[in-house]
Amino acid sequence: MMGGLGGPGRMLNTEVQKPKHVWATIARFWPYFRPYWFAVALTLILITASAQLQVTAPELIGQAVDCYLFPRADACWFTVVDPAATGADRMSGLATLTGLLLVVFIGGAFLQGLAFFSMNWVGQHALRQIREDVFSHIHRLSLGYFARNEAGNVMSRITSDTDTIQQALSFALLSVVNGILQIGLTINAMLQSNWIYALISLSVVPFMALATVYFSTQARRAFRASRQQMGNVNAGLQESIAGAREVQAFNRETESIAQFERANAANRDANIRAASFTSALNPVLEALGFVAIAIVVVVGALSMLRNAPLFGTAMISLGTIFAFIQYVQRFNQPIQQIASLWTNVQNAIAGGERIFGLLDVRPDLVDAPDARPLPPIKGRVAFDRVWAEYKPGQPVLRDISFVAEPGQTIAIVGPTGAGKTTLVNLIPRFYDVSAGSVTIDGFDVREVTAASLRSQIGIVLQDTFLFADTVMNNIRYGRLDASDEEVIAAARLVGANEFIERLPDGYQTILGERGTGLSQGQRQLIAIARAALANPRILILDEATSSVDTRTERVIQRAFDQMLTGRTSFVIAHRLSTIRNADLVLMVQNGQIVERGTHQELLAQRGPYYELYRQQFAAGVEVSG
Repeated sequence: MMGGLGGPGRMLNTEVQKPKHVWATIARFWPYFRPYWFAVALTLILITASAQLQVTAPELIGQAVDCYLFPRADACWFTVVDPAATGADRMSGLATLTGLLLVVFIGGAFLQGLAFFSMNWVGQHALRQIREDVFSHIHRLSLGYFARNEAGNVMSRITSDTDTIQQALSFALLSVVNGILQIGLTINAMLQSNWIYALISLSVVPFMALATVYFSTQARRAFRASRQQMGNVNAGLQESIAGAREVQAFNRETESIAQFERANAANRDANIRAASFTSALNPVLEALGFVAIAIVVVVGALSMLRNAPLFGTAMISLGTIFAFIQYVQRFNQPIQQIASLWTNVQNAIAGGERIFGLLDVRPDLVDAPDARPLPPIKGRVAFDRVWAEYKPGQPVLRDISFVAEPGQTIAIVGPTGAGKTTLVNLIPRFYDVSAGSVTIDGFDVREVTAASLRSQIGIVLQDTFLFADTVMNNIRYGRLDASDEEVIAAARLVGANEFIERLPDGYQTILGERGTGLSQGQRQLIAIARAALANPRILILDEATSSVDTRTERVIQRAFDQMLTGRTSFVIAHRLSTIRNADLVLMVQNGQIVERGTHQELLAQRGPYYELYRQQFAAGVEVSG
C-alpha cells in the first residue's frame, strides 16, 4: 500500500493487538538472553540454592521443638538427644541449631541478592539490544507506516514499553521464579515429611490456582489495553507539542486539552480495571492461606490427641505441626508474592507483545533478493507507463511516461492533489509503482539497493527538518565523512555562509528543535547546503520556496542555480521564476500528464497550464505548483 503527502489521511489507532500466549511471548525474549546464558545459568543456580535454604528453615524449626523443647530422639536428624538430657545440654544443642538457622537465613538472603544482581546485569544487556533492534527496525520501515501510525505511539515502544520490561527483569520476574521454586521445594519437603498430612494441608491449592489464573488473566487483558491507551496518550502529547503554534494560532487550547483528557481518562479506566483484578487476588489468597493453616493445626492436633498416625503414615509430632505451619506460610507467601508481582510481569508481557508486534511489521518496500548496488549514475530518469495507487483499484498516477536527460531540469506543476509529490517520491523509491517502471540510467529502481539509489539523490522539501544540533552537523548530515572545510564550502556555494557566520557561535551554534531560532529562508538554505554537500546526481525540490517571501526566494533561487547546474533536477514548482528556465514542464491533473513542454510553449498552447497561469497571475501569484 502506498501513502504520501498527497495520499489518504492518517489513520488513528490502526494497530491491532493480537493476543499471544504468555509463554510464547516470553520465549521471544530468549534470543536476547542467549548470549549471556552463563549469567542466566548462574542466576538460576543461585536462586535455586537460595530457595532450598529457605525451605530448610521450617524443618529446622520442627527439629528445635522435637529435639530440644519436647525431646523425641527418634525425630531428630540434626543430633541425637537423650530425653533425659539436662537443661544445659538442651540449651547447648538449641543454641547450635539456632546458629544453623541464622546461617540458613543469612546465606539464603546473600545468594538471593547475588541472583538479583546477576539477573539485573543480564536484563540490562538484553534490554539494550531490544531498544537497538526496535530503533533499527523503525528506520527500516517504509514511509507508509509512519503515515498510518502516530509518532508518539511508535516512540512509546522504546520508552514506556521497554520501561515496563525493565521493571520486570530487574525484580519482578526473578521474584516470580523464586516463588515458583519455593512452592515446588516446599511441596516436596512436605510430601517427604508426611505425604498424607501434606495432601490434606495442600487441599486449598486448587482453589488458589483457580483464583490466580482467573484474576491474572483478566489483569493481563486489562494491562494490554492500558499499554495501548498509554500509546495514545503519548501520541496525543507529541502531536500537541509539535503543533503548539497551530493550537495557539487557532485558539484551540480548550479542544486540545479536552482531547488529551479523553485519552488520559481512557488510560485511567484501563489501569483501574487492571488494578481491580490484581487487588482482589491478594485478599482471596490470604483468606485461603488462613484456611490452610487452620487445616494444619486441626488435623495435626486431632492426630496427636488420638495418638494415632494418619492412614498408616508416621506419627505427627508437635515439631511436625510447627514445621507444617511454617511450610504453609512459606507456601502462601510466594503465591501472594507471585500474585502481587504478576502485575508487573503481565504489564511487561503486554509491552513485549507491542514491541514484538512492531518488530513483526514487514516494511512495505525491501530490497529484492538479487538487488545490486546502483553504480555511479549520469542522471537519465525514465518513467515508462507508470501507474501508482494507495489502495487497489484507486490509482493516483495514471500512465505516466516521460524522460529526463542528464542535466535537465523538469518542472512539475498542477493543482493540489494532482499527484506531483507521489510522482517524485517514486524516483528514490519511497513507494513502488503498481504498473510500469521507473529507471535511472536504464536500471529499474526496484532492482537496485535502496541505499545505493538514495545516496545519489538529493531532496529539499518545503517543510525543512533540522536537528537539535550544531549548524555544522546539520549540514554534514548530507555526507557524514565530510570535513569542516567541505561543509563550509557547501554553505558558501549556496549563499548560506554569510548568515551562518553572524550566528552567536557561527557553525557551532546549536539549533533548537526543528531549527527554532532561524527564519524559514535560513532553514531552507541550510537544507540546500546539506543537499549540495552530498553532491547528488539527481536533485528533487518539493516546493522548496513556497513558504518564503520574494526577497528570500531570490536568495534561495541563486542557491538553486548553483545546485541545478549539471544535475538532473525535478522541481515541484511554486513560483514562475523556477519554471521559466526549466527544460521541460509537466502539467499534471488527476494523476495524468495533460501537457508537456517549455514554459513559453505551454503558454502559447493556451491549455490547462495557461489557465492555471492566468488564475495564479490574477490572484497576484506568478504561477503555482
